[in-house]
Amino acid sequence: MEIKDQEVEKSVNIKKRIIIGIIISISILLIIYLSTSLYFMKRFYFGTKINGVSVTGKTTEDIEADILAESEAYILKLKQRDNIEENINGRDIEYKYNLENKIEDLKDNQSAFGWIYGVFNTSDYKLEKKVSYNDELLKKKFRSLNCFKNDNIIKPESAKIEYENKEYVIKEEIQGNKVNKDILYKKVKEALNNKVDEINLEEIECYEKPKYTVASKEVVNAKNTLDKYIGSVITHKFGDNKEVLNGDSIHNWLHIDKNLKVSIDEEKAREYVNSLSIKYDTYGSTRNFKTSIGTTVNVSGGDYGWLINYSEETEALINAIKDGKKEERQPIYAQTAVAYGANDFGNTYVEINLTTQHIWFYNDGVLITEGPMVSGNADSKHATPSGIYSLTYKEKNATLRGENYAAPVSYWMPFNGDIGIHDATWRSKFGGQIYITDGSHGCINTPYDVASKIFEYIAQGTPVICYF
Repeated sequence: MEIKDQEVEKSVNIKKRIIIGIIISISILLIIYLSTSLYFMKRFYFGTKINGVSVTGKTTEDIEADILAESEAYILKLKQRDNIEENINGRDIEYKYNLENKIEDLKDNQSAFGWIYGVFNTSDYKLEKKVSYNDELLKKKFRSLNCFKNDNIIKPESAKIEYENKEYVIKEEIQGNKVNKDILYKKVKEALNNKVDEINLEEIECYEKPKYTVASKEVVNAKNTLDKYIGSVITHKFGDNKEVLNGDSIHNWLHIDKNLKVSIDEEKAREYVNSLSIKYDTYGSTRNFKTSIGTTVNVSGGDYGWLINYSEETEALINAIKDGKKEERQPIYAQTAVAYGANDFGNTYVEINLTTQHIWFYNDGVLITEGPMVSGNADSKHATPSGIYSLTYKEKNATLRGENYAAPVSYWMPFNGDIGIHDATWRSKFGGQIYITDGSHGCINTPYDVASKIFEYIAQGTPVICYF
């Protein structure tokens, strides 16, 4: 009986110990649970992430401090040409991330007593970080960037066309490093707002570009035009003499404007034509003339001689250059003579000696006729002027009319306005001193046979040389 009672008592003790153990264990677990719950009252669960970053055990203040430190550590790198970098530091512009109390909202959604959930599960919350910064500080920092300092700026330059060693060559453009402030400022703000930590100024096209590059069609077209122009070879012929105009001179006449339009300096072309005129024009010049009586006289005046038409020849020359011509040509003349050189009157001409009152006519150097004559009245306004002229035309059976007279003639050959050579059948004598008191109204009066012979051979444009 006693043994049985002992066994019962032993069994009761075991049960008590088990119950006590369970109570103690539960109490311990409860204490752990409650103390852990107390811990997570202000902290995030196990397995909690925000934007992929673990925040387990962190308070909202901890996370906000981390975010503040992250924003203050923000640096925007500006990668520039020539391996240059500049930075905009977050601290310098009061750069901050703002989650607008969303962290507290997340924490409020985590009950302190539900922390066990986090032991077996993970939660990754996506929160947008809104950016704020001080605009005035940003502008100040932006303006102070080295890339905007004058000493550091290399302006872009378009490709150029230059004349070197008798040809045009294209000089490569200069890209420079000048930054477009408006574009860069806009891109910087976009980077700040989007939390981008690096921008490449080349890639986002912040640099000012040269207007024209070596590949620009305007550059290529301009060079082709210039090459065409200097390829011109214009040879002006003046009898046996030649004047050659080529690229050696033409390139000095060419201009390229800012839009790469090629033009020819008309004034320089005119100067060239004028130089030809000075060298070869004989109009109005003084000539040495060997007379039929063996003397040599200087004959000046008159309207005979070579005379280049400045405006028309300049225009023709410019057009020839534009066409890239290689040609021999005569200038465009306002007036021509019969021969080139000092004696441009050639060997077919009328010679009138106003002192001896004698006239000669030569055709191809052969004397055709000669004889006495009467020139304009020397003691009146009708004196015949000296000079070299050219025959205007010739006419048979003309009537010469003037103030209070009308004189029919068989042969009329004018050479200086109303002054001309004609027969004067009303005169019985010619030569000598008649012209002093009984001269003509300026015309050259000749015997009929002399006028007839001259008329037979003379042609329009034949020189008429009058001298004293």
